[in-house]
Amino acid sequence: MKQIIAVIKPFKMDDVREALADMGITGMTVTEVKGFGRQKGHTELYRGAEYKVDFLPKVKIELVVNDADLERCIDVIAKTSHTGKIGDGKIFVQEIERVIRIRTGEQNEEAI
Repeated sequence: MKQIIAVIKPFKMDDVREALADMGITGMTVTEVKGFGRQKGHTELYRGAEYKVDFLPKVKIELVVNDADLERCIDVIAKTSHTGKIGDGKIFVQEIERVIRIRTGEQNEEAI
């Protein structure tokens, strides 16, 4: 089992969710986050005064998938969230040792 963590632009969230649902992914955790990478923020103008925005709004998606579904999920997230502009985001993959569904006691593959 693998955990996929994707940090993407907020306006792409619905497209990614729908694409993952279409391929049968039934659960994920979504968090609104702020951060920066190569963008390093930007400068905005408010009431005539300039100020620097260091952290940009992003959405973090976390899901756990079977090893067999990993590459398809990564492809779907990458293609759906791609705009071709700086700040499209990143995808991280981690090994998951064990999963337990608290309600039923199911474990690992059955618990996903």
